[in-house]
Amino acid sequence: MNEEIRRIQAVMEREAYVTDRQVATSVFLASALGKPLLVEGHPGVGKTEIAKVLARSLGADLIRLQCYEGLDVTTALYEWNYPRQLLHIKLGESAPGSMAEKEASLFSDAFLLKRPLLAAITHTGRAPVLLIDEVDRSDEEFEAFLLEVLSDFQVTIPEMGTIRAEVRPTVVLTSNRTRELSEALRRRCLYLWIDYPSFEKELQIVRSKVPGLNERLAREVTGVLQSLRRMRLAKHPGVAESLDWAAALVALHADHLDAAVVRDTMGCFLKDDADFKVLERELEAGRLPALVSFAE
Repeated sequence: MNEEIRRIQAVMEREAYVTDRQVATSVFLASALGKPLLVEGHPGVGKTEIAKVLARSLGADLIRLQCYEGLDVTTALYEWNYPRQLLHIKLGESAPGSMAEKEASLFSDAFLLKRPLLAAITHTGRAPVLLIDEVDRSDEEFEAFLLEVLSDFQVTIPEMGTIRAEVRPTVVLTSNRTRELSEALRRRCLYLWIDYPSFEKELQIVRSKVPGLNERLAREVTGVLQSLRRMRLAKHPGVAESLDWAAALVALHADHLDAAVVRDTMGCFLKDDADFKVLERELEAGRLPALVSFAE
């Protein structure tokens, strides 16, 4: 088993996902036990990327359900293609056949619009990876429905009957904890918490993801972001913001940070006006540890 976990970790790192043993173990167990993996953590720490990298490493299709407030079963599961059904009715008005036969033909696979959950259940061949992203944004009713689907991997379409999965998808759910998920859903899943990375791990991520970044700038970017996360901000920057900022600095041909560069580019890693003001005060006072050596 240890060898398999090391292999998964190596595969994920070949896909440019800097990981650790805990993440690799969770991914292995989710696959081995056939259980959904619930990944929680701060925004921008790489939760969604786990599913993407897992799909690439397995050579499997990635099917993504993006959750949001007001998401309903129809949008997540299936809809009927009503315009096509109406066209079929008009074209078939004079065609032979009983009314029952014509009605049955309207509710067939040809007129079914498969949304992500049904697409995952009806997928054939290699098991897909089903990513249910930001499940905490959906409401409790949808969460209850989701729990039922994940328990049996089957759904009932009244006009067609019960459809069962031939191959069970590998399921990854992500949550930013904007609300607490039910205990029932948590019990159904394996659990993984992803925190902000350490300095060394984030530095490794930035190095591997941003070509053309020199060592000094990589360390300075990482140091600033690490410092900001220890401050009281409305929205702490995640690893995604580290990568955006580093890429922006490369595009600007910067080779090191100074206070002027930080001021000009803070929109890459801060997303709130109040946080802009906090950072500006820190720059002026020279209180941000990572910037003390070059603050103006």
